[in-house]
Amino acid sequence: MDDAVLSRRSLFAAGAVGLAVPAIGAAVSWNAGAAHAGATRKVTIYAEALPGGLFGYGLAPGQATVPGPLLEIYEGDTLEITLVNTTNQRLSIHAHGVDYSTSSDGSPLHASYNNPGETRTYVWRSREMFAAAGRRFMPGSAGYWHYHDHAMGTDHGTGGVAKGLYGGLIVRRRGDILPDRQFTVVFHDMTINNRMAPNTPIFEANLGERVEWVAIGHGNLFHTFHLHAHRWADNRTGMLESISDPSPTIDNKDLNPGSSFGFQVLAGEGVGPGAWMYHCHVQNHSDGGMSGIFLVRNADGSMPPGAEEAIHRFQGHTHTTTSQSHDDHGGHGA
Repeated sequence: MDDAVLSRRSLFAAGAVGLAVPAIGAAVSWNAGAAHAGATRKVTIYAEALPGGLFGYGLAPGQATVPGPLLEIYEGDTLEITLVNTTNQRLSIHAHGVDYSTSSDGSPLHASYNNPGETRTYVWRSREMFAAAGRRFMPGSAGYWHYHDHAMGTDHGTGGVAKGLYGGLIVRRRGDILPDRQFTVVFHDMTINNRMAPNTPIFEANLGERVEWVAIGHGNLFHTFHLHAHRWADNRTGMLESISDPSPTIDNKDLNPGSSFGFQVLAGEGVGPGAWMYHCHVQNHSDGGMSGIFLVRNADGSMPPGAEEAIHRFQGHTHTTTSQSHDDHGGHGA
């Protein structure tokens, strides 16, 4: 892998409070300062069967997770993905937000997929914004995007997505501020990262750390993403670019099938450490288990007062959909 920096997302020592933290995927990024624009990056991803009928993408054999690894490149770079299908299912990898040929589309429409046991290379290209007529600019690739299967179960990959074949993709502009922690949150039908409360991910950071969230929607239901006690600018990065930046400040945003967005916050800024909720704000979805905990520890990593008790209360809640929950296309995702 060229110039690659792989960092396992931090899973803080939860044993002190008896927490069971679900596995979180790795992140793959490259150092922009040490690399030239237009470089070709190479990564191998393994598609694997997981317990419970799930499937996942991983950076090495036996390391597949749901969601899969968070992939990062800079505008102008090309990402070459060698996908190794270790399963007995037809599957692929399809990207949002970047450029590719039909042979790297990842869809059966173009016969662009991996048969069982097959290895295939997908090439994703990115570009910077450029000047257009009328003093306008055409957008580049920078943004918070995602990737997913497009071939398992149906020609649209409905089975693969339902079983966990998805992950985040970030295309940065050079000069973007890099985070200390990164979290990928996928709302799929009535699940978060294919789990329901109280088994949803507990994401952790220390007070003052810069935390980057990548939010992705899949499935068949309307959702919104809400983060307690934190807010961000509704633009490409989640940060205001100047004192006159007109981007509205929000703490809740629609997250619907196929959509994605991201933002950065400083953990506990202005509110302090604690166990803060994140959840879908469609009421019967949060009632039914679409909620989790963002644990902001003290700056030294210790547990803040009241946080352990709040987490135990969360784990003891009964999450049950109301009768109205069955009128919004019904039921729980896989």
